[in-house]
Amino acid sequence: MSRKGARRTALFLLYQWDVTGQPLESLYGGDVDEWARATATNVAAEARELDRRITEASADWTADRLGAVERNILRIAVHELDGDEVPDEVAIDEAVTLAKRYATDDAARLVNGILGRIVREKAAPR
Repeated sequence: MSRKGARRTALFLLYQWDVTGQPLESLYGGDVDEWARATATNVAAEARELDRRITEASADWTADRLGAVERNILRIAVHELDGDEVPDEVAIDEAVTLAKRYATDDAARLVNGILGRIVREKAAPR
């Protein structure tokens, strides 16, 4: 499976986990890509901290006010921004693409704005 497909699978898993409250492990049906599984597991474990960061970077939205799709797209992207596997530009582009496909163009602009702010803050001298 491509990284793009694995990212989509991770999004679907996290969406189900977020909406149903079921344990993430109970949502793995069939043969789940290892990268998707690891991403979903790590993002779920870091969800509270990721949500805090998303809320800080949002103009007027707290993470819990976002739709479940947008919230989980942002969680995955912020998780990727923290790692070294994916360039920041790719993480943002993939998140915006997911938002356009599974949410709305407005959601894609929101995702882009929040992630852009997180990247700028990450790059700012301390």
